[in-house]
Amino acid sequence: MSRELTLPVENRSKDKIESLEENINIIEKGLARKGRSLEETQKEIGFQELIHSLKPNEAVIEFVHFNFIKAEFTDSIIYAALLIRKDFLEPVYIKLFEQKSLDSLLKFENSRRSEYVNTLYTLTDRGIKAQTNSKRNLADILWKPLEPYLVGINTVYYASTGLLHRINFDAVAINDQETIADSYHLIGLGSTRQLVQQIPFEIKNNDAVLFGGINFEEDTIGINKNRMSTEINSDKKEHLLISNNDMKSTTWDFLPGTEREVNSLQKIMQSAGINVILKKGYEATEKSFKNIGTNIKSSPRILHIATHGYFFPDLKKSRQSSVVNPQEEIVFKTSDHPMLRSGLILAGGNSAWQGKQTLEGREDGILTAYEISQMNLSNTELVVLSACETGLGDIQGNEGVYGLQRAFKIAGAKYLIMSLWQVPDKQTSLLMTTFYRKWLEEKMNIPDAFHAAQKQMRENGLDPYNWAGFVLVE
Repeated sequence: MSRELTLPVENRSKDKIESLEENINIIEKGLARKGRSLEETQKEIGFQELIHSLKPNEAVIEFVHFNFIKAEFTDSIIYAALLIRKDFLEPVYIKLFEQKSLDSLLKFENSRRSEYVNTLYTLTDRGIKAQTNSKRNLADILWKPLEPYLVGINTVYYASTGLLHRINFDAVAINDQETIADSYHLIGLGSTRQLVQQIPFEIKNNDAVLFGGINFEEDTIGINKNRMSTEINSDKKEHLLISNNDMKSTTWDFLPGTEREVNSLQKIMQSAGINVILKKGYEATEKSFKNIGTNIKSSPRILHIATHGYFFPDLKKSRQSSVVNPQEEIVFKTSDHPMLRSGLILAGGNSAWQGKQTLEGREDGILTAYEISQMNLSNTELVVLSACETGLGDIQGNEGVYGLQRAFKIAGAKYLIMSLWQVPDKQTSLLMTTFYRKWLEEKMNIPDAFHAAQKQMRENGLDPYNWAGFVLVE
């Protein structure tokens, strides 16, 4: 910019100057936004500030967990709640349970089995024989200790901690017919400080970008064209190096339900006056995703991604005891950075996932949480991750989940809908179309529309495995 302005007036390019000014404005806004976010996360929030942010019929719950210390440090982890309401003089401390109680409910042979999910979110087994030794359920250890302090409360804000990030609070059964969401309006927060440090949100456009019906295989036609003009450097280190034979044989299958899903959503949104950009097949690339919010036009109001998601837990301890060279394993599985071990699969992602070399200048189709966190989605009201296990990530102390959830919040999205387990394709599509109709056609707000969509599926006889896998975070 300065170089251009040093030229004589008659030699200056007006178009170039305007373009540079636009880029400068975008950069300055991004820096200002990130600067404000950093400042806000470092600011201490007092009890009285939270009190003033609440209405008489509202309460806020900050869940915490910590090691129990009795004379000396122990490995016993205690979960507790700090509950605040407007008519309380001080926060109430409520001890809930030891982590081993939650572990006993969450332990299972296969996290993706519907039997496990349905057992977790129902009070009784709907099997042939009754249980002789009834064990405590989620409602017993998590919610019933709180209820005496919630008399007269309609809305409950809460911030999870530890393993509670893997629980859909709305779906927890309190009796044979009702869940917590039937008795309370639950609003999940990344942090309770959001009640005090509310960032004004202004809808600047009525655009939506939809990703679905993605082809995860290579675009061989495009690749062959590129190979004619691009010589691959054989000495270049591969982006993905895989030693595990199972991982080498793994591919991401085409999801026909996601194509039907985005096609249906396109019609719903267009009827509501929303401008829809549809990315399908080979067009649903990582490059097209990263281009969102990079130009002078703000990020879309709605960003819906229907695809495969992945998350790998921290394998640091197992790697230390393994004779396998970390350099020979898949980087997204072994990275020390939790934001690299979770992500989304986009067009052509199978090739890189199997360890094949990516062409020079071409994105690999594996969109990591870290890459998403570097984007500007500050004008996006809603991000929907219609994919498997997008709500998972590393749980670090009381700092929340380091994964796709944190990535999209850092990027600036206001609401985020994500999944806790592998969700059935057909039922996911049904849930999403129901939600958007209630939001855009019936004019409900986003939280109410989401809760109503899940309730409708429950009332239609679907079990928790088919509707409780998605959670909403503000």
